[in-house]
Amino acid sequence: MTSKLTINAGQCSDKGIKEHNEDACGIVIPDEPLLTTKGIAAIIADGVSSSEAAREASESCVKGFLNDYFSSPESWTVKTAGQRILGALNSWLQGQARKTARSDDGMLTTLSALIIKSTTAHIFHIGDTRIYRLHDGQMECLTRDHQVWGASDRAFLSRAMGASVNLDIDYRKLPVEVGDTFILTCDGVHEFVSTREMTEILLGHDNLERAARAIMTRALEHGSHDNVTCQILHIEHLPSRNEEEFYQQLTELPFPPPLDNNMVLDGYRILREVHASKRTQVYVAIDTASNKQSIIKTPSINFDDDPEYIERFLHEEWVGRRINNPHVLKVLDTKQQRRFLYYVTEYVQGQTLRQWMADHPRPSLTEARNIIKQISAGLRAFHRLEMIHQDLKPENIMIDNNGTIKIIDFGSTRIAGIEEISTPLEQQHQLGTLDYSAPEYFLGHGGSNRSDIYSLGVIAYEMLTGKLPYGKALSSRNIKRSSYIPAQQYNDTIPAWLNGALAKAVHLNPEQRYRLLSEFNYDLCHPNPAFLNNNAEPLIERNPIAFWKGLTVLLFIFNLLLIYFSVAADH
Repeated sequence: MTSKLTINAGQCSDKGIKEHNEDACGIVIPDEPLLTTKGIAAIIADGVSSSEAAREASESCVKGFLNDYFSSPESWTVKTAGQRILGALNSWLQGQARKTARSDDGMLTTLSALIIKSTTAHIFHIGDTRIYRLHDGQMECLTRDHQVWGASDRAFLSRAMGASVNLDIDYRKLPVEVGDTFILTCDGVHEFVSTREMTEILLGHDNLERAARAIMTRALEHGSHDNVTCQILHIEHLPSRNEEEFYQQLTELPFPPPLDNNMVLDGYRILREVHASKRTQVYVAIDTASNKQSIIKTPSINFDDDPEYIERFLHEEWVGRRINNPHVLKVLDTKQQRRFLYYVTEYVQGQTLRQWMADHPRPSLTEARNIIKQISAGLRAFHRLEMIHQDLKPENIMIDNNGTIKIIDFGSTRIAGIEEISTPLEQQHQLGTLDYSAPEYFLGHGGSNRSDIYSLGVIAYEMLTGKLPYGKALSSRNIKRSSYIPAQQYNDTIPAWLNGALAKAVHLNPEQRYRLLSEFNYDLCHPNPAFLNNNAEPLIERNPIAFWKGLTVLLFIFNLLLIYFSVAADH
C-alpha cells in the first residue's frame, strides 16, 4: 500500500472555432515534502472575451496561482493560501489594466481551482467555469455559476477576477475517496455537453487525456462557438492511514545514546548538559568544523516506542526551521547527515525571563514595555504563519546578554496547515502551563492568536505586579468564579489606563481581548480614553463577586430597616 497521494490526470485546451484561445489551465503534482504539506493543484481560467487582454489575464492567473501556492508557507491552511494568492492576483490584474490605460474590463477572467491535500479537496471559484465530481457513478457539479440574466435570456457574469477591488471567492472543502474523479471545464464545454454524456465518455476511456479531448470534441460537435478546455483528475491512492507504516516513517532515525562530555555526535562535541527532564535532554555542544557553540536537543529514550511523542519532537524542529525572526530561537541546519534523532539550535548566552523577573521584582514601565514589545515581535512571526505558540511563559523566553528576547520551545505549537494532513495518530496538543493558558482551552475550545495574547498579558501583569491577574491559576472548575484583580492593588504606580490594557489582554472571553498584538502594545504606551475612567465598565462586569456581595449586604441592611420601621409603627 502506498502512503502517498497519487492521481492520474489529463487535460486539453483548444481555440475551437474562435481565432484565439483565451482559456488557460494547469496541473502541478509536486515532489515530497510539498506533496504532503501542500498537495496537488489544478486550475482552469477562461478569459472574458469582452476584455482587451483575456488571454493574458487567464494565463497570468493560472501561472501565478500555481507558482505562488507552492511557494506559500507550508504552515498556512489551503484556504488561507488560496484566498491570499487570488486576492493578490486580482489586485495585479486591476493594476495592469490601470497601468496600460485599458478600460475597466481590460483584464478579466473567470477561474476555478482545485487543491487536493491529504484526504480533502479544496475548491476556489469565481465566475462560470465549473468543477464536477464523479463519485460512485454519479456526476455532481461542485460550483455555481456567477451569472445574472438580462434581456433576451442572455447571461452576464456577476463575478470575475479583475472586475472589482473586493474579490468575492466561493470556497468549499469536501472529503476525497479513492476512485473519485474531478472534472474542470470552461463554459464552452459544459454548456454543450450534458453531465450524462461526460459520465459516459469518462467511463469509456482509460486514458484521461483522450477522455478530456473526447469531451471537448463532443462540445464542438454540439455547436460550441467558444474555446474548449477540460481537465480530469482521478484519485488513485490517498495517504495511508496504516499506523504501523506511519510509525516506521517516524522511526527512520534511532534515538541517540546517552551523551557525556567530550563525546562527538555527527560533528558536534558535547561540552555539558544544561537541562534534563523526563522528556528531553539539552546539551551545549561545539561544532568541530566551525568551532561555534550550539545547543543540541535530544529525545528521552523513555519514549522511543511512543509515536505521538516522536511526532511532537519532529514537530518542534519543523516549526523552528520555518520561522526566521530575531526574537525566535533559530533551528540550525546540520552540516553532516544525521545518524540519530535530535536537532540543533543557536546558542543563547543569557537567562530566562523567569530568572530576570526574580532579579527585577519591580521593573520600570519602560523595561516591561521593551520586553513585551520584543515578545510580541516573535509571536507575530508565529501568527503570520498561522501558528499559535500555546505555551508562552517566562521559562520559555530567553534574554541574551545584549537584552534581546527570544521565544523558545515549540513543542505545543499549533500549525493550521499541518492539521489538515490526515495521520493515524489522534492529533492532541499539549496544554501549556496552567498559570498562562487561556481559559478557552479549559473549556474545550480551540485556541487562536488571542490565546497567545492572553498568555502575553499574564506575563506583562506578572512582571509589573509579581502576581497573577486572577490571583491563581485558572481551571475548568474555577473560571466562572474568577474575577480580574486590578493591577493597582499590587502596584499603586500603575495608571488606570495601563491597568485597562492589561485587563483587556487577559479577558476571560477571547472575543473581548485584543485582536492584534500591535493593539495591545499601543495601549501599553498610549493612554486609551476608554480606560481613563476606571469605573466606565459596570461593577457587575469588572468584578461580579464584589457586585453580588455588595448587593447582598445592601439588601440585608434594607430588610433590617424595614423591620425597624415596622416595629416602630406598631408602637
